[in-house]
Amino acid sequence: MHRRPSERTFLFGIHPVLEALEEAKPLQRVLFLKGKQTDEMSEILRQCRALDVPAQAVPKERLDRVTRKNHQGVIAFTSPIEFQPLDEVVLGAFERGETPLIVALDGVTDVRNLGAIARTAECFGATGLLVPMTGSAPINEDAVKSSAGALLRLPMCRAKRMDEAIQLAANLGLSPVAVSEKGNAPLNSLEGTTPTCLILGDEHAGISADVLKHCNTTVSIPMKGKTASLNVGVAAGIVLFAFHQKLFTQ
Repeated sequence: MHRRPSERTFLFGIHPVLEALEEAKPLQRVLFLKGKQTDEMSEILRQCRALDVPAQAVPKERLDRVTRKNHQGVIAFTSPIEFQPLDEVVLGAFERGETPLIVALDGVTDVRNLGAIARTAECFGATGLLVPMTGSAPINEDAVKSSAGALLRLPMCRAKRMDEAIQLAANLGLSPVAVSEKGNAPLNSLEGTTPTCLILGDEHAGISADVLKHCNTTVSIPMKGKTASLNVGVAAGIVLFAFHQKLFTQ
């Protein structure tokens, strides 16, 4: 049986959603009824574009699975965190005299993996976490719980296109480093004192080709067993520990 989300996690109805957008409240995404064309809906979509809030047209059945109440063809999922611009997070670290370390997740769709990576990244002093607007696990109560609250403390950035965000990170002075079992460099080649954007992908699909083309370095985790790959949450922990260890031994 489909489990409806808690009503604490979403808003519904034209005016409540418009009000949330006008007040720039943090929203994960907006679902709206496919084919619904009204002035109010056009304004909602305009506000979503202006605030970089993902908006998706869906059939009425999808909306009804969220709530049976009068949703008026629009539902907005709230976010427990506020996303920050990537350039502000990176430049803020430089201004504080820190070595920026951004952890970018390309296509990680499992909430538990996202939470575990955020927890590990925060523990090892990452500057921030970067996720795409679409094709990523939602930043919701379950993700926060899986992260042991780290998602509330770690700056979060959201990108329309991950390849463009990785290029922006490079332009800001970070070295994009992809983590892959097909990596061309060993894990111990990581430089802990170099501003870095570590990129991890889902263990099934991996990092997309569009993102990989921006990475001059790909590192692999040495393994002895026959299993082809590690869970992405485990891989993130190993790589972040290696980076952290280098930071304090160089």
